[in-house]
Amino acid sequence: MSLPDGALEELRAAVGLRIADPALLSELAGGLNEVETVLRQVVRSDVEAVAEAASHLVEAGGKRFRPLFTLLAAQFGDTGREAVVTAAAAVELVHLATLYHDDVMDEATMRRGAQSVNARWDNTIAILTGDFLFANASRLVADLGTDAARIIAETFSELVTGQMRETVGPVGDEDPVEHYLSVIGQKTGSLIATAGRFGGMLSGARPEYIDALRRYGQLVGTAFQISDDVIDIASPSAELGKSQGTDLREGVRTLPMLYALADDGTEPRLAELLQGPLTEDALVEEALQLLRSSTGLERARVTLSDYARRARAELEALPASPARDACESVADYLVARIR
Repeated sequence: MSLPDGALEELRAAVGLRIADPALLSELAGGLNEVETVLRQVVRSDVEAVAEAASHLVEAGGKRFRPLFTLLAAQFGDTGREAVVTAAAAVELVHLATLYHDDVMDEATMRRGAQSVNARWDNTIAILTGDFLFANASRLVADLGTDAARIIAETFSELVTGQMRETVGPVGDEDPVEHYLSVIGQKTGSLIATAGRFGGMLSGARPEYIDALRRYGQLVGTAFQISDDVIDIASPSAELGKSQGTDLREGVRTLPMLYALADDGTEPRLAELLQGPLTEDALVEEALQLLRSSTGLERARVTLSDYARRARAELEALPASPARDACESVADYLVARIR
């Protein structure tokens, strides 16, 4: 099974990946092809309903950034190609499983241009399919040793804890901004951190390289979410490829909104609009206009730049190479895409 035509180019566009070295490009493409093969093998089942639902998002595609980063991280070692591919497939399975569960919680109807599983079948099927993918990810990682099994279990815990904290919201005198940054670090950053950790560890990279890759993944994963928060407000619908203000429509308070609410100088009307989901297009547009002129959007941009800078700084511990350049390009892109 090979990647669809242009898939690597789409990945470059989606995450700003720049690779000038033909040998590295060829190796990553080959590795991703192997990951695709593993993914399709793992979601097979003798039960037709399970196989159909489990393969739904695998077939829908996606950026595959997590397996790509696992393969990139393995460039800093020199062994274990088969184990790295297995780990790369496992982290993507975990990511897909969270998407099935997220769609249930968000009552989503579409995912990656296709009807979501909860909409096509129902919530129960979506939840059970997510569980099926989690189970198969664990089965893959079990073959990689007890350390790898412990790491993926810890990552599961981080993902679930982050989701629960997001659902409950800040408690007591917890600062809403710090709460939000911590939550997205758990929900998004933790799995990308594990991808980098697995790639380095299973390729025999030096311990200091593994630590740097893990920290880079944590930071760049968090930065991805902040970047998406900014773009949902600042970019026209034509550039987004979807309607603006998705978070406003769902009543989700993202980083620019939280910064705006924390500013005493924010328009009272904006604070009023941010109290709950906005179901009317006119109200969404009004909130977007007010957010664009608020301090919240610019403060979110500054925070994003700081995360990207810190992520890039972690890469300084790694030897100069085309793989390090590729990782740097992703951090740079996260800032460039919001300008």
